[in-house]
Amino acid sequence: MGSFRRSQQLIANGYARRLSRLALGASRLTLAPIRGGAFKIASRSQQGQFPRGFFSPRNQQRRETGSGKGPLVVAPVAALFTLGGLLIYSLYPGDELQQARIARREKKSPDNAKDGSQPQGEETAWSAFSSRFERFSNITDIEWSSLSDRVADLILPDWSRALPGQIRKLQRELSMKEGSLANEIWHEAHDPFIHPEIQYSAKVRVSDELCDEEKEFLARRKKVATAALAKYLGLNEEDINPDDVPTIAMCGSGGGLRALVAGTGSLLATQEDGLFDCITYTSGVSGSCWLQTLYHSTLTNCRLDRIVDHLKSRIGVHFAYPPTAFSSVTSLPTSKLLLSSLVEKLRGDPNADFGLVDVYGILLAARLLVPKGELGVNEKDFKLSNQREYIKYGQNPMPIYTAVRHEIPDITGKASKSGIAISEQAKEIAKQEAWFQWFELTPYEFFCEEFNAGIPTWALGRRFNNGEDVPPEGNNFHLPELRMPIMLGIFGSAFCATLSHYYREIRPLVKSLAGFSTIDGMIYGYNEDLEKVHPIDPAQIPNFTYNMEGKLRFTTPTTIHNNEYIQLMDAGMSNNLPIYPLLRPGRDVDIIVAFDASADVKTDNWLSVADGYARQRGVKGWPVGVGWPKETDSTQKIEQQLEAAQANSVADAENKVQQAKTSDDHHPTEPSEKSKHDMSHPEDSDLGYCTVWVGTTEERSSEPPPPTKALTDDSLAWHLTEPSAGITVVYLPFLANPKVEGVNPATSDYMSTWNFVYTPEQVDKVVALARANFAEGKDRIRRCVRAVYERKKKIREDREADAKKERYRRLVRLGIADKLGEGDHFS
Repeated sequence: MGSFRRSQQLIANGYARRLSRLALGASRLTLAPIRGGAFKIASRSQQGQFPRGFFSPRNQQRRETGSGKGPLVVAPVAALFTLGGLLIYSLYPGDELQQARIARREKKSPDNAKDGSQPQGEETAWSAFSSRFERFSNITDIEWSSLSDRVADLILPDWSRALPGQIRKLQRELSMKEGSLANEIWHEAHDPFIHPEIQYSAKVRVSDELCDEEKEFLARRKKVATAALAKYLGLNEEDINPDDVPTIAMCGSGGGLRALVAGTGSLLATQEDGLFDCITYTSGVSGSCWLQTLYHSTLTNCRLDRIVDHLKSRIGVHFAYPPTAFSSVTSLPTSKLLLSSLVEKLRGDPNADFGLVDVYGILLAARLLVPKGELGVNEKDFKLSNQREYIKYGQNPMPIYTAVRHEIPDITGKASKSGIAISEQAKEIAKQEAWFQWFELTPYEFFCEEFNAGIPTWALGRRFNNGEDVPPEGNNFHLPELRMPIMLGIFGSAFCATLSHYYREIRPLVKSLAGFSTIDGMIYGYNEDLEKVHPIDPAQIPNFTYNMEGKLRFTTPTTIHNNEYIQLMDAGMSNNLPIYPLLRPGRDVDIIVAFDASADVKTDNWLSVADGYARQRGVKGWPVGVGWPKETDSTQKIEQQLEAAQANSVADAENKVQQAKTSDDHHPTEPSEKSKHDMSHPEDSDLGYCTVWVGTTEERSSEPPPPTKALTDDSLAWHLTEPSAGITVVYLPFLANPKVEGVNPATSDYMSTWNFVYTPEQVDKVVALARANFAEGKDRIRRCVRAVYERKKKIREDREADAKKERYRRLVRLGIADKLGEGDHFS
């Protein structure tokens, strides 16, 4: 291995020398030997003088080229080779450079010990990060300074000249030395006046009920929703019984900035119509989680119109554009709030991990959580638990954020280590246990229904052992709550998908190439293996169920108790519509209004995925067969699928939970031309702007029921007022609308999930389209809410009448009521 590395270093050095001569002119420049880890370029025509420096002004270059020699023309191919050589050299640095780095680290080690860093012999998360970042900073200084000014002018933008200095500044701020920003952040992390949560211990709550704080919220929200419903339906508030008020929830799909902007327009339309004030819950995936974060923040103070203005001023620049990104993390006051998540996570936990998702979250927060001008940034917006202030009186709906963990049992690897043969039954169990576990986060609790366990949101980021938190220090000091920048990265980390997801993105291209159909079949034949590989690691946080074996629900994975950390990612990997948390027992949601801004609302058909979950979980009242069947499925095949998956009873549904986990991994196919046409022309397709389904609470017969049909305007009131009516699902996909020109979700390039730049004009168009789509179905939604209200009112009145009759009969039996009085003819 050592000889291979030395040979690579020699090749890289020679390669860099030759390519530098090719780019700079071998007749004019020679590459001096490397001394002290830096390049020295000497000109034969000007011995003892360096050519124009990397940061020297352009007029100096013009003076040099004006001497009669003419400008130096470098071919683009030579420039690419130069960058390639420098990249190889950075991957295989020379021995001199490595020795210089080691000497610098040894020289700085006494200083590090003085400023409170970890001893050099102990490799911690913070020390590993610091050393890697210092090496990266050194490489940037050395390699970038070796580039010729003329090469840099040809292949690099003007803003790149300031990058080495900004990287070095950031490295100094994160050095943990006295006076550095990291040192200040770490000292404030011990201050209970800044972080009150560090004074309190936390325990894992194991229960299938809602937490006490959410129950209290529901009681208060019911009063607010009662007044809002009276206004929405045009009724007198005094005539409304709070028990008759339906529990309404809204969920927003994933889809990056498209989901964020479109979701803002949809919620703004519901607020203008009066519906938004009637809802109790909102739930989100990916971009819809970002929307909830902005709504419950000081940036907007729960004003959706302010979110539109904020987006128009902040997402016109890419979140990873280096000048703005470095400015945010190197300039106060934003740098302190953005980097606190990094410092507290790595400095407080020796085994913590900081990866691409964390960096992504910090960059997102720099655009979304920072107002225009940056001076109005507020530290309250950087903790999820602070959102309790916006819902503690029930004045706003409670947000539910979502993330998933990919459970992949490695039974084969364990068996190979132990030498024990694997039974077919064990393989089948392991296959069934590979699924996505859903985690929900509210301002009150971080909870997993699979475990029936959760912790307070303010304890997120702490290590737990056997149900109790573990202080990282001996003075009962706890870490502050995990910051929102890291959470924003988790919510939107769709790039942490499996290889199977990645291949499905490019599969249409592969299949279109001549002769590649065989390769496609071969690759897709290994789909089960591809589903277990994540090229980019998801974010890692402490596992609150560590060492809690035997104390959790039976659906808990058998190996979760052995892992001190868990990895979370975008919940859109499992289902792009966050309906699952709304079906949790105790929330008793009557109406679900789903805004779907997915990339292809028909091909993905996320409602059908939720349908399978609800049926196999035994959710009572869910509309069976909700969603659109696949184009290739016949009616007979659909009925067979329903018969195979439908549960005969609640007990039968519980037995099929394991099968639900296996089928929960959704495999969307590539969009067809018909699907694209349906999204662009809803008027002549089975996709409508507003579709309503209603379930039933009646026990099903032995024969499987047909799929629930979407309700028409004529049958809407009749079905919804039936006493046996169950959960109502109102589905509003994000489709093109002829009333709004210039924007089409199926064809507009900027509507891609991976687009992170929206101009103010594009924001206005997307918001206008979302509002126009809601306007197409707002009357139907109002009739739907009215019908559910009337049904609940009638059920309550019938129940009260029956109870009154029962009390009367009881009094009669006791001889208290209708007692024969004095003076009648039987006296």
